[in-house]
Amino acid sequence: MRFLRQYINGAWVNAVSGETRDIINPFNQDVIATATEGNETDAKLAIAAAREAFDSGEWASTPAIERGQFIRKIAELIERDKEELAELESLDTGKTVEESRGDMDDIAGVFRYYAELADKNGGEIIDSPIPDSISKVVHEPVGVCGQITPWNYPLLQASWKLAPALATGNTLIMKPSEITPLTSVKVFELIEEAGIPKGVANLVLGAGDTVGAELSVNSDVDLISFTGGIATGKKIMQAASSNVKKLALELGGKNPNVIFADADLETAVDQALNAVFFHAGQICSAGTRLILEESIHDDFVRALVARVSKIKLGSGFDNKTQMGPLISAEHLAKVEKYVEAGKQEGATVAIGGGRPQDPELQDGFFYLPTVLTDCTTDMKVVQDEGFGPVITVEKFQTEQEAIKLANDSIYGLAGGVWTNDIAKAERCVAKMRMGTVWINEFNLYFPHAPWGGFKQSGIGRELGRLGIEEYTETKHIFQNLKPEPLNWF
Repeated sequence: MRFLRQYINGAWVNAVSGETRDIINPFNQDVIATATEGNETDAKLAIAAAREAFDSGEWASTPAIERGQFIRKIAELIERDKEELAELESLDTGKTVEESRGDMDDIAGVFRYYAELADKNGGEIIDSPIPDSISKVVHEPVGVCGQITPWNYPLLQASWKLAPALATGNTLIMKPSEITPLTSVKVFELIEEAGIPKGVANLVLGAGDTVGAELSVNSDVDLISFTGGIATGKKIMQAASSNVKKLALELGGKNPNVIFADADLETAVDQALNAVFFHAGQICSAGTRLILEESIHDDFVRALVARVSKIKLGSGFDNKTQMGPLISAEHLAKVEKYVEAGKQEGATVAIGGGRPQDPELQDGFFYLPTVLTDCTTDMKVVQDEGFGPVITVEKFQTEQEAIKLANDSIYGLAGGVWTNDIAKAERCVAKMRMGTVWINEFNLYFPHAPWGGFKQSGIGRELGRLGIEEYTETKHIFQNLKPEPLNWF
Protein backbone atom coordinates (compact mmCIF):
# COMPACT_ATOMS: atom_id res chain seq x y z
CA MET A 1 0.00 0.00 0.00
CA ARG A 2 1.40 3.36 -1.03
CA PHE A 3 0.95 6.58 0.91
CA LEU A 4 1.12 9.63 -1.34
CA ARG A 5 2.28 13.00 -0.07
CA GLN A 6 2.51 16.48 -1.53
CA TYR A 7 5.71 18.15 -2.70
CA ILE A 8 5.84 21.76 -1.50
CA ASN A 9 8.90 24.00 -1.32
CA GLY A 10 11.28 21.11 -1.81
CA ALA A 11 9.78 18.82 0.87
CA TRP A 12 7.33 15.91 0.91
CA VAL A 13 4.53 16.85 3.27
CA ASN A 14 1.12 15.74 4.46
CA ALA A 15 -1.93 17.93 4.08
CA VAL A 16 -2.29 20.53 6.82
CA SER A 17 -5.74 19.15 7.66
CA GLY A 18 -4.47 15.60 8.03
CA GLU A 19 -7.24 14.34 5.77
CA THR A 20 -6.66 11.49 3.30
CA ARG A 21 -8.33 9.90 0.29
CA ASP A 22 -8.30 6.27 -0.87
CA ILE A 23 -7.22 5.70 -4.48
CA ILE A 24 -9.22 2.94 -6.19
CA ASN A 25 -8.30 0.50 -8.95
CA PRO A 26 -11.20 0.79 -11.43
CA PHE A 27 -10.76 -2.84 -12.49
CA ASN A 28 -11.81 -4.32 -9.15
CA GLN A 29 -12.26 -1.40 -6.69
CA ASP A 30 -9.25 -2.45 -4.62
CA VAL A 31 -7.64 0.35 -2.65
CA ILE A 32 -4.20 0.76 -4.26
CA ALA A 33 -2.99 3.83 -2.34
CA THR A 34 -3.93 6.41 0.23
CA ALA A 35 -3.25 10.04 -0.63
CA THR A 36 -2.99 13.03 1.63
CA GLU A 37 -5.90 15.35 0.81
CA GLY A 38 -4.86 18.96 0.42
CA ASN A 39 -7.16 21.97 0.35
CA GLU A 40 -6.99 25.76 -0.03
CA THR A 41 -4.45 26.03 2.80
CA ASP A 42 -2.02 23.64 1.12
CA ALA A 43 -2.53 25.39 -2.20
CA LYS A 44 -1.67 28.74 -0.62
CA LEU A 45 1.53 27.30 0.86
CA ALA A 46 2.55 25.96 -2.55
CA ILE A 47 1.69 29.24 -4.27
CA ALA A 48 3.77 31.17 -1.73
CA ALA A 49 6.72 28.82 -2.32
CA ALA A 50 6.43 29.17 -6.10
CA ARG A 51 6.07 32.96 -5.81
CA GLU A 52 9.18 33.27 -3.67
CA ALA A 53 11.14 30.94 -5.96
CA PHE A 54 10.16 32.92 -9.04
CA ASP A 55 10.74 36.34 -7.51
CA SER A 56 14.20 35.27 -6.34
CA GLY A 57 15.06 34.76 -10.00
CA GLU A 58 17.22 31.67 -9.47
CA TRP A 59 15.42 29.41 -11.96
CA ALA A 60 14.53 32.10 -14.50
CA SER A 61 18.14 33.32 -14.55
CA THR A 62 19.56 29.81 -14.93
CA PRO A 63 20.99 29.66 -18.46
CA ALA A 64 18.41 28.20 -20.82
CA ILE A 65 20.83 25.51 -21.97
CA GLU A 66 21.12 24.32 -18.36
CA ARG A 67 17.35 24.25 -17.95
CA GLY A 68 17.26 22.15 -21.10
CA GLN A 69 19.80 19.74 -19.62
CA PHE A 70 17.67 19.43 -16.50
CA ILE A 71 14.56 18.61 -18.55
CA ARG A 72 16.55 16.09 -20.59
CA LYS A 73 17.54 14.43 -17.31
CA ILE A 74 13.85 14.03 -16.42
CA ALA A 75 13.29 12.31 -19.77
CA GLU A 76 16.13 9.91 -19.03
CA LEU A 77 14.70 9.10 -15.60
CA ILE A 78 11.26 8.45 -17.11
CA GLU A 79 12.85 6.05 -19.57
CA ARG A 80 14.75 4.36 -16.74
CA ASP A 81 11.55 3.86 -14.71
CA LYS A 82 9.26 3.29 -17.67
CA GLU A 83 7.91 -0.08 -16.52
CA GLU A 84 7.11 1.13 -13.00
CA LEU A 85 5.41 4.24 -14.35
CA ALA A 86 3.37 2.20 -16.85
CA GLU A 87 2.18 -0.17 -14.15
CA LEU A 88 1.22 2.72 -11.87
CA GLU A 89 -0.70 4.40 -14.71
CA SER A 90 -2.62 1.20 -15.45
CA LEU A 91 -3.42 0.63 -11.77
CA ASP A 92 -4.71 4.19 -11.54
CA THR A 93 -6.72 4.38 -14.76
CA GLY A 94 -7.55 0.79 -15.72
CA LYS A 95 -6.05 1.08 -19.19
CA THR A 96 -3.90 -1.73 -20.56
CA VAL A 97 -0.23 -1.78 -19.62
CA GLU A 98 0.63 -1.82 -23.31
CA GLU A 99 -1.19 1.50 -23.75
CA SER A 100 0.57 2.89 -20.68
CA ARG A 101 3.97 1.84 -22.00
CA GLY A 102 3.23 3.76 -25.16
CA ASP A 103 2.24 6.75 -23.06
CA MET A 104 5.58 6.67 -21.24
CA ASP A 105 7.47 6.73 -24.55
CA ASP A 106 5.40 9.74 -25.59
CA ILE A 107 5.99 11.46 -22.25
CA ALA A 108 9.75 11.05 -22.46
CA GLY A 109 9.51 12.40 -26.01
CA VAL A 110 7.70 15.52 -24.79
CA PHE A 111 10.41 16.25 -22.22
CA ARG A 112 13.13 15.68 -24.81
CA TYR A 113 11.40 18.00 -27.30
CA TYR A 114 11.21 20.88 -24.83
CA ALA A 115 14.73 20.20 -23.61
CA GLU A 116 15.87 20.93 -27.16
CA LEU A 117 13.72 24.08 -27.41
CA ALA A 118 14.77 25.54 -24.06
CA ASP A 119 17.68 27.59 -25.46
CA LYS A 120 16.05 28.42 -28.80
CA ASN A 121 13.55 31.02 -27.66
CA GLY A 122 15.93 33.93 -27.15
CA GLY A 123 14.10 36.60 -29.10
CA GLU A 124 15.04 38.72 -32.12
CA ILE A 125 16.44 42.06 -33.22
CA ILE A 126 13.87 44.09 -35.16
CA ASP A 127 14.33 47.10 -37.40
CA SER A 128 14.13 50.45 -35.64
CA PRO A 129 12.99 53.61 -37.45
CA ILE A 130 15.19 55.68 -35.13
CA PRO A 131 18.88 56.15 -36.04
CA ASP A 132 21.48 55.00 -33.54
CA SER A 133 19.17 52.70 -31.64
CA ILE A 134 18.60 49.03 -30.95
CA SER A 135 15.16 47.44 -30.90
CA LYS A 136 14.72 43.86 -29.78
CA VAL A 137 11.99 41.47 -28.72
CA VAL A 138 12.61 39.01 -25.89
CA HIS A 139 10.50 36.23 -24.38
CA GLU A 140 10.41 36.02 -20.60
CA PRO A 141 8.68 33.55 -18.25
CA VAL A 142 5.10 34.31 -17.26
CA GLY A 143 5.81 33.70 -13.58
CA VAL A 144 3.89 31.40 -11.26
CA CYS A 145 1.82 28.82 -13.16
CA GLY A 146 -1.10 26.81 -11.83
CA GLN A 147 -1.53 23.52 -13.70
CA ILE A 148 -4.61 21.31 -13.37
CA THR A 149 -4.53 17.93 -15.11
CA PRO A 150 -7.26 15.32 -15.86
CA TRP A 151 -7.70 11.69 -14.88
CA ASN A 152 -7.74 10.07 -18.33
CA TYR A 153 -4.06 10.63 -19.25
CA PRO A 154 -2.60 11.72 -15.91
CA LEU A 155 1.12 11.81 -16.70
CA LEU A 156 0.90 12.54 -20.43
CA GLN A 157 -1.18 15.66 -19.81
CA ALA A 158 1.15 16.63 -16.96
CA SER A 159 4.16 16.41 -19.28
CA TRP A 160 2.52 18.79 -21.78
CA LYS A 161 2.43 21.41 -19.01
CA LEU A 162 5.52 20.65 -16.91
CA ALA A 163 8.11 20.52 -19.67
CA PRO A 164 7.42 23.89 -21.40
CA ALA A 165 6.84 25.69 -18.09
CA LEU A 166 10.18 24.55 -16.70
CA ALA A 167 12.00 25.10 -19.99
CA THR A 168 11.01 28.77 -20.03
CA GLY A 169 12.01 29.52 -16.43
CA ASN A 170 8.62 29.55 -14.69
CA THR A 171 7.73 28.15 -11.30
CA LEU A 172 4.62 26.03 -10.91
CA ILE A 173 2.03 24.31 -8.79
CA MET A 174 0.52 21.17 -10.28
CA LYS A 175 -2.79 19.69 -9.15
CA PRO A 176 -3.40 16.24 -10.65
CA SER A 177 -6.84 14.67 -10.64
CA GLU A 178 -7.63 13.55 -7.12
CA ILE A 179 -8.59 10.07 -8.38
CA THR A 180 -5.43 9.36 -10.43
CA PRO A 181 -2.39 10.88 -8.66
CA LEU A 182 0.02 7.91 -8.67
CA THR A 183 2.22 8.80 -11.65
CA SER A 184 2.17 12.52 -10.90
CA VAL A 185 3.68 11.81 -7.49
CA LYS A 186 6.24 9.49 -9.08
CA VAL A 187 7.32 12.03 -11.69
CA PHE A 188 7.78 14.67 -8.99
CA GLU A 189 10.09 12.19 -7.25
CA LEU A 190 12.04 12.09 -10.51
CA ILE A 191 12.01 15.89 -10.76
CA GLU A 192 13.45 16.04 -7.26
CA GLU A 193 16.06 13.42 -8.18
CA ALA A 194 17.04 15.52 -11.20
CA GLY A 195 17.87 18.39 -8.84
CA ILE A 196 15.10 20.97 -9.09
CA PRO A 197 15.69 24.06 -6.90
CA LYS A 198 13.42 24.44 -3.89
CA GLY A 199 10.02 25.93 -4.64
CA VAL A 200 10.26 25.78 -8.45
CA ALA A 201 7.98 22.76 -8.91
CA ASN A 202 5.25 22.02 -6.37
CA LEU A 203 2.61 19.29 -6.24
CA VAL A 204 -0.64 19.66 -4.30
CA LEU A 205 -3.08 16.76 -4.00
CA GLY A 206 -6.77 17.39 -3.52
CA ALA A 207 -10.08 18.20 -5.13
CA GLY A 208 -10.80 20.71 -7.83
CA ASP A 209 -13.30 22.71 -5.77
CA THR A 210 -10.64 23.38 -3.12
CA VAL A 211 -7.11 23.22 -4.55
CA GLY A 212 -8.10 23.97 -8.14
CA ALA A 213 -10.33 26.85 -7.10
CA GLU A 214 -7.53 28.44 -5.09
CA LEU A 215 -5.08 28.18 -7.97
CA SER A 216 -7.65 29.83 -10.23
CA VAL A 217 -8.53 32.76 -7.99
CA ASN A 218 -5.25 33.47 -6.19
CA SER A 219 -3.67 36.73 -7.35
CA ASP A 220 -0.13 35.39 -6.92
CA VAL A 221 -0.74 32.91 -9.76
CA ASP A 222 0.04 34.46 -13.16
CA LEU A 223 -1.21 31.69 -15.46
CA ILE A 224 -3.66 28.84 -15.13
CA SER A 225 -3.45 25.84 -17.47
CA PHE A 226 -6.36 23.42 -17.28
CA THR A 227 -7.33 20.28 -19.15
CA GLY A 228 -10.76 18.87 -18.41
CA GLY A 229 -14.49 19.38 -18.76
CA ILE A 230 -16.14 22.42 -20.26
CA ALA A 231 -18.23 23.28 -17.18
CA THR A 232 -15.15 23.42 -14.96
CA GLY A 233 -13.26 25.34 -17.62
CA LYS A 234 -15.89 28.06 -17.61
CA LYS A 235 -15.65 28.37 -13.81
CA ILE A 236 -11.88 28.68 -14.07
CA MET A 237 -12.24 31.45 -16.66
CA GLN A 238 -14.46 33.38 -14.27
CA ALA A 239 -12.16 32.85 -11.31
CA ALA A 240 -9.06 33.79 -13.32
CA SER A 241 -10.52 37.24 -13.97
CA SER A 242 -9.56 38.12 -10.37
CA ASN A 243 -6.14 39.20 -11.59
CA VAL A 244 -6.60 38.74 -15.36
CA LYS A 245 -4.50 35.59 -15.41
CA LYS A 246 -3.24 34.16 -18.65
CA LEU A 247 -5.35 31.15 -19.59
CA ALA A 248 -4.63 27.90 -21.39
CA LEU A 249 -7.71 25.67 -21.56
CA GLU A 250 -8.29 22.34 -23.29
CA LEU A 251 -11.95 21.50 -22.74
CA GLY A 252 -12.61 18.36 -24.74
CA GLY A 253 -14.37 17.61 -27.97
CA LYS A 254 -17.08 15.78 -29.85
CA ASN A 255 -15.01 14.74 -32.80
CA PRO A 256 -16.33 13.81 -36.26
CA ASN A 257 -14.82 10.97 -38.26
CA VAL A 258 -16.06 11.44 -41.85
CA ILE A 259 -15.88 8.40 -44.16
CA PHE A 260 -16.45 8.84 -47.90
CA ALA A 261 -17.49 5.95 -50.13
CA ASP A 262 -14.16 5.95 -51.99
CA ALA A 263 -12.14 5.30 -48.81
CA ASP A 264 -10.51 1.96 -48.17
CA LEU A 265 -13.29 0.25 -46.20
CA GLU A 266 -11.19 -2.24 -44.24
CA THR A 267 -8.70 0.38 -43.08
CA ALA A 268 -11.40 2.93 -42.26
CA VAL A 269 -13.31 0.39 -40.14
CA ASP A 270 -10.17 -0.57 -38.28
CA GLN A 271 -9.26 3.06 -37.64
CA ALA A 272 -12.81 3.87 -36.54
CA LEU A 273 -12.35 1.29 -33.79
CA ASN A 274 -8.98 2.72 -32.81
CA ALA A 275 -10.47 6.22 -32.77
CA VAL A 276 -12.87 5.34 -29.97
CA PHE A 277 -12.10 2.20 -28.00
CA PHE A 278 -8.58 2.83 -26.73
CA HIS A 279 -8.83 3.60 -23.00
CA ALA A 280 -12.57 2.82 -23.19
CA GLY A 281 -13.24 5.97 -25.17
CA GLN A 282 -12.03 8.24 -22.36
CA ILE A 283 -10.06 10.40 -24.77
CA CYS A 284 -10.82 14.05 -25.52
CA SER A 285 -10.02 13.52 -29.21
CA ALA A 286 -11.97 10.25 -29.60
CA GLY A 287 -13.75 9.96 -32.96
CA THR A 288 -17.12 9.29 -31.39
CA ARG A 289 -19.14 10.85 -34.24
CA LEU A 290 -18.94 8.46 -37.18
CA ILE A 291 -20.30 10.25 -40.26
CA LEU A 292 -20.76 7.83 -43.17
CA GLU A 293 -21.59 8.40 -46.82
CA GLU A 294 -25.03 6.85 -47.24
CA SER A 295 -24.02 4.38 -49.98
CA ILE A 296 -21.57 2.59 -47.66
CA HIS A 297 -23.49 3.00 -44.41
CA ASP A 298 -24.97 -0.50 -44.11
CA ASP A 299 -21.81 -2.37 -45.12
CA PHE A 300 -19.66 -0.22 -42.87
CA VAL A 301 -21.90 -0.65 -39.83
CA ARG A 302 -22.03 -4.44 -40.33
CA ALA A 303 -18.25 -4.63 -40.51
CA LEU A 304 -17.88 -2.32 -37.51
CA VAL A 305 -20.31 -4.27 -35.34
CA ALA A 306 -18.59 -7.55 -36.24
CA ARG A 307 -15.25 -6.15 -35.06
CA VAL A 308 -16.73 -4.55 -31.93
CA SER A 309 -18.21 -7.90 -30.89
CA LYS A 310 -14.71 -9.33 -30.61
CA ILE A 311 -13.21 -6.66 -28.32
CA LYS A 312 -11.81 -8.34 -25.22
CA LEU A 313 -12.55 -6.60 -21.91
CA GLY A 314 -10.54 -7.26 -18.80
CA SER A 315 -7.65 -6.31 -16.56
CA GLY A 316 -5.07 -3.96 -17.99
CA PHE A 317 -2.44 -6.39 -16.74
CA ASP A 318 -3.79 -9.27 -18.86
CA ASN A 319 -2.01 -9.21 -22.23
CA LYS A 320 -5.22 -10.48 -23.90
CA THR A 321 -7.20 -7.43 -22.78
CA GLN A 322 -7.99 -4.86 -25.46
CA MET A 323 -10.17 -2.50 -23.42
CA GLY A 324 -10.25 -1.83 -19.70
CA PRO A 325 -12.90 -0.30 -17.42
CA LEU A 326 -14.18 3.22 -17.07
CA ILE A 327 -12.53 5.32 -14.39
CA SER A 328 -15.18 5.28 -11.64
CA ALA A 329 -18.67 4.28 -10.60
CA GLU A 330 -19.76 7.88 -11.08
CA HIS A 331 -18.47 7.98 -14.64
CA LEU A 332 -19.99 4.58 -15.44
CA ALA A 333 -23.38 5.90 -14.34
CA LYS A 334 -22.86 8.98 -16.53
CA VAL A 335 -22.16 6.83 -19.62
CA GLU A 336 -25.18 4.63 -18.89
CA LYS A 337 -27.39 7.72 -18.63
CA TYR A 338 -25.89 9.10 -21.85
CA VAL A 339 -26.75 5.95 -23.84
CA GLU A 340 -30.23 5.67 -22.35
CA ALA A 341 -30.90 9.28 -23.33
CA GLY A 342 -29.77 8.47 -26.87
CA LYS A 343 -32.20 5.56 -27.05
CA GLN A 344 -35.00 7.83 -25.87
CA GLU A 345 -34.11 10.24 -28.69
CA GLY A 346 -34.47 7.47 -31.26
CA ALA A 347 -30.96 6.02 -31.56
CA THR A 348 -30.72 2.26 -32.15
CA VAL A 349 -28.26 0.13 -30.19
CA ALA A 350 -26.52 -1.94 -32.87
CA ILE A 351 -24.27 -3.57 -30.26
CA GLY A 352 -23.43 -3.05 -26.60
CA GLY A 353 -25.50 -0.58 -24.64
CA GLY A 354 -24.96 -1.94 -21.14
CA ARG A 355 -22.65 -3.53 -18.64
CA PRO A 356 -21.01 -6.88 -19.44
CA GLN A 357 -22.42 -10.03 -17.85
CA ASP A 358 -19.03 -11.74 -17.43
CA PRO A 359 -18.73 -12.61 -13.69
CA GLU A 360 -15.03 -11.72 -13.74
CA LEU A 361 -15.86 -8.13 -14.65
CA GLN A 362 -18.57 -7.44 -12.07
CA ASP A 363 -16.32 -5.70 -9.56
CA GLY A 364 -15.00 -3.25 -12.16
CA PHE A 365 -16.50 -0.20 -13.84
CA PHE A 366 -16.97 -1.85 -17.23
CA TYR A 367 -19.26 -0.78 -20.05
CA LEU A 368 -19.64 -2.70 -23.28
CA PRO A 369 -18.27 -1.10 -26.46
CA THR A 370 -21.35 0.39 -28.05
CA VAL A 371 -22.50 1.45 -31.52
CA LEU A 372 -25.57 3.68 -31.85
CA THR A 373 -27.14 3.97 -35.31
CA ASP A 374 -30.05 6.05 -36.67
CA CYS A 375 -28.47 9.14 -35.12
CA THR A 376 -29.04 12.71 -36.25
CA THR A 377 -27.13 15.84 -35.44
CA ASP A 378 -29.94 17.33 -33.35
CA MET A 379 -29.68 14.53 -30.75
CA LYS A 380 -27.95 15.26 -27.44
CA VAL A 381 -26.15 11.91 -27.75
CA VAL A 382 -24.50 13.31 -30.88
CA GLN A 383 -23.81 16.76 -29.46
CA ASP A 384 -22.71 15.94 -25.89
CA GLU A 385 -19.30 14.55 -25.00
CA GLY A 386 -20.09 11.12 -23.54
CA PHE A 387 -16.44 10.23 -22.81
CA GLY A 388 -17.03 6.51 -23.02
CA PRO A 389 -16.80 3.56 -25.45
CA VAL A 390 -19.71 4.74 -27.57
CA ILE A 391 -19.88 5.57 -31.30
CA THR A 392 -22.83 7.41 -32.82
CA VAL A 393 -23.43 6.90 -36.56
CA GLU A 394 -24.81 9.58 -38.89
CA LYS A 395 -25.32 9.58 -42.69
CA PHE A 396 -24.61 12.09 -45.43
CA GLN A 397 -25.12 12.23 -49.19
CA THR A 398 -22.95 15.12 -50.40
CA GLU A 399 -19.57 16.59 -49.56
CA GLN A 400 -21.22 19.83 -48.44
CA GLU A 401 -23.54 17.93 -46.11
CA ALA A 402 -20.61 16.04 -44.61
CA ILE A 403 -18.81 19.29 -43.81
CA LYS A 404 -21.94 20.85 -42.36
CA LEU A 405 -22.50 17.85 -40.08
CA ALA A 406 -18.86 17.76 -38.99
CA ASN A 407 -18.98 21.43 -37.97
CA ASP A 408 -22.35 21.19 -36.22
CA SER A 409 -20.99 21.21 -32.68
CA ILE A 410 -20.02 23.62 -29.93
CA TYR A 411 -16.67 21.83 -29.92
CA GLY A 412 -13.80 22.04 -32.37
CA LEU A 413 -10.95 19.92 -31.07
CA ALA A 414 -10.26 17.33 -33.78
CA GLY A 415 -11.71 15.46 -36.73
CA GLY A 416 -10.87 13.07 -39.52
CA VAL A 417 -11.60 12.63 -43.22
CA TRP A 418 -11.27 9.32 -45.08
CA THR A 419 -11.11 9.40 -48.88
CA ASN A 420 -8.77 8.44 -51.70
CA ASP A 421 -9.59 11.73 -53.44
CA ILE A 422 -6.94 14.09 -52.07
CA ALA A 423 -8.54 17.17 -53.63
CA LYS A 424 -11.79 16.31 -51.83
CA ALA A 425 -9.90 15.77 -48.57
CA GLU A 426 -8.21 19.17 -48.87
CA ARG A 427 -11.52 20.89 -49.57
CA CYS A 428 -13.04 19.33 -46.47
CA VAL A 429 -10.07 20.07 -44.23
CA ALA A 430 -10.10 23.72 -45.28
CA LYS A 431 -13.68 24.08 -44.05
CA MET A 432 -13.58 21.95 -40.89
CA ARG A 433 -13.43 24.16 -37.80
CA MET A 434 -11.10 22.10 -35.62
CA GLY A 435 -7.64 22.44 -34.16
CA THR A 436 -6.42 19.17 -35.64
CA VAL A 437 -7.79 17.41 -38.73
CA TRP A 438 -6.42 14.08 -39.92
CA ILE A 439 -6.64 12.79 -43.48
CA ASN A 440 -6.79 8.98 -43.66
CA GLU A 441 -5.68 8.78 -40.02
CA PHE A 442 -7.15 9.37 -36.59
CA ASN A 443 -5.82 10.21 -33.10
CA LEU A 444 -2.18 10.60 -34.13
CA TYR A 445 -0.23 13.29 -32.29
CA PHE A 446 3.42 14.11 -31.64
CA PRO A 447 5.23 16.78 -29.58
CA HIS A 448 6.23 18.94 -32.56
CA ALA A 449 2.61 19.66 -33.60
CA PRO A 450 0.40 22.09 -31.65
CA TRP A 451 -2.66 20.72 -29.89
CA GLY A 452 -5.84 22.60 -28.99
CA GLY A 453 -9.25 23.45 -30.30
CA PHE A 454 -11.58 25.93 -31.95
CA LYS A 455 -14.84 27.17 -30.42
CA GLN A 456 -15.61 25.81 -26.94
CA SER A 457 -12.85 23.21 -27.06
CA GLY A 458 -10.58 25.71 -25.42
CA ILE A 459 -8.12 28.59 -25.53
CA GLY A 460 -4.49 28.39 -26.62
CA ARG A 461 -2.32 25.52 -27.75
CA GLU A 462 -0.13 22.93 -26.06
CA LEU A 463 2.78 21.11 -27.69
CA GLY A 464 4.91 22.42 -30.54
CA ARG A 465 6.51 25.86 -30.45
CA LEU A 466 3.13 27.36 -29.55
CA GLY A 467 3.21 25.23 -26.41
CA ILE A 468 6.32 26.99 -25.21
CA GLU A 469 4.89 30.40 -26.09
CA GLU A 470 1.99 29.75 -23.68
CA TYR A 471 4.50 30.06 -20.85
CA THR A 472 6.21 33.27 -21.94
CA GLU A 473 5.50 36.99 -21.99
CA THR A 474 6.79 39.02 -24.93
CA LYS A 475 8.75 42.17 -24.13
CA HIS A 476 9.97 44.88 -26.51
CA ILE A 477 13.22 46.58 -25.46
CA PHE A 478 14.29 49.83 -27.12
CA GLN A 479 17.70 51.34 -26.51
CA ASN A 480 18.70 54.82 -27.71
CA LEU A 481 22.46 54.80 -28.29
CA LYS A 482 22.69 58.60 -28.64
CA PRO A 483 20.07 60.18 -26.41
CA GLU A 484 19.58 63.94 -26.85
CA PRO A 485 17.16 66.47 -25.36
CA LEU A 486 13.96 67.09 -27.35
CA ASN A 487 13.57 70.71 -26.16
CA TRP A 488 9.82 70.45 -26.60
CA PHE A 489 8.88 72.04 -23.32
